Amino acid sequence: MFLLFMAVFSLDIFDEKLGFWGTILGLFMHNIPVIVLLVVLLIAWRHEIVGAAGFIFAGLLYIFWVITIRHIGWPMALEWSAEIAGPAFLTGILFLINWRRKKEIHPG
Repeated sequence: MFLLFMAVFSLDIFDEKLGFWGTILGLFMHNIPVIVLLVVLLIAWRHEIVGAAGFIFAGLLYIFWVITIRHIGWPMALEWSAEIAGPAFLTGILFLINWRRKKEIHPG
């Protein structure tokens, strides 16, 4: 659901009136983070620690990116971080909990 939520943000490319190939390229460029996190998610179904590290890193990377944008104020930066990095952190933490519990049940 989080990845679908992120993909919805790419739909603003249709406002640009770029033509067919420009729109396809724009959709691809906007969805690179979604594609990367989808690959992380597919790997994480087998190896939960990859999901934990990948989603937590994605949340931290997004917060760093938001902080480096100079034209937005702190309230907007905090709101953006909560909307995107919050679910990424939650997903990563849930993968981490599952990984730890699996290690306790099946040591070795």
